[in-house]
Amino acid sequence: MTKRLIPLFIICTLFRPSFSFADETCGRTAVINYQEVLVDTSSTTKGEGLRFYIDKDEIAKKYLDQYQEKSKINWYNATLGTIGTGLILAGLFRSGRPSKSNSFARTEILFASGASILILNYLVARTIEYNNEYLLQRSVQEYNKRNLPKIYFSPFKNKKETGINAGVIKEF
Repeated sequence: MTKRLIPLFIICTLFRPSFSFADETCGRTAVINYQEVLVDTSSTTKGEGLRFYIDKDEIAKKYLDQYQEKSKINWYNATLGTIGTGLILAGLFRSGRPSKSNSFARTEILFASGASILILNYLVARTIEYNNEYLLQRSVQEYNKRNLPKIYFSPFKNKKETGINAGVIKEF
């Protein structure tokens, strides 16, 4: 049983809550008129702290609306996370030995496929969220082109994470 708990410990350690964006969303600030303004008023309304200023500009407002629409929780991420966790748990608690004709044990297949789904889901969700920050940055840039007071904001300035970060950006 101890042999089966080691992979569970590794998974729990890798995906600890400090890797989530929850600690970032409450701490991101922008400087407007020499005052710090919270960018994210809560984890569900990201970027809402800038809306009072950005509503003055239609183009910037369009980018902010796109940013908020894409930063909502997706059902497929939750579904894939549930499936991956279910496969890992099924692999951990499955009792039985592999048959002699099968080179892989079914428990290892369940565990490996669940872990693969979880890792892939995490990387895809992280990449989508990382790319989505471009829309918020673009919204601030469009606002600053035509309006005063200027908003000084860098979405990557306030990061305090010490873990593994992943993101892929593709520009044409």
